[in-house]
Amino acid sequence: MKIQSTDTIALPVMEHFYTIQGEGFHQGRAAYFIRLGGCDVGCVWCDVKESWDVHAHPLITIDALVSFVKQTPAKLVVITGGEPLLHNLDALTTALQDAGLETNIETSGAHPLSGKWNWICLSPKKFKAPLPGILPHANELKIIVFNASDFEWAEKYAAQVTPGCKLFLQPEWDKSGTISPMIIDYIKQHPQWELSLQIHKYINVP
Repeated sequence: MKIQSTDTIALPVMEHFYTIQGEGFHQGRAAYFIRLGGCDVGCVWCDVKESWDVHAHPLITIDALVSFVKQTPAKLVVITGGEPLLHNLDALTTALQDAGLETNIETSGAHPLSGKWNWICLSPKKFKAPLPGILPHANELKIIVFNASDFEWAEKYAAQVTPGCKLFLQPEWDKSGTISPMIIDYIKQHPQWELSLQIHKYINVP
């Protein structure tokens, strides 16, 4: 069977850029972000709703994406969306790792896992629950807290990941003023959790 070349495999890319990882376990690290188009999860508070329409974004070949990354000093590549697992990511991540790059993904887990990953950040959403098969592979569980009921939601999934999975609670940005104190109090009572903040929004980088 002939394997399709990475100079012909293309993915819908909303944007790609070199910046600082702003949240979660790898917060503060330099990272090249590839934001893929397409999402069927539909979070009401999503700050990149323009990513949802898979047909609204140009197709870029895997070879071109690797070339863009290699034009920077980046060692870490973060694949995000939208919902990146709408696409098969085997070829993309293999090409990135073959180029000596670390591959991380940020996903809701609502679609089957594909790709070769150094780190999987699972951020399940109530709008479309994650598939059970991804939970054992999560290195990081990041729960966006929009209201008080989300703490119970967080514990539901914390009970399903592996013991070594890092647990993060992150306030929804527009409600952070009221939600952050609630998260701090919750973490003080449940110290297995850690606080994640979107520092990229505080320092005004993409």
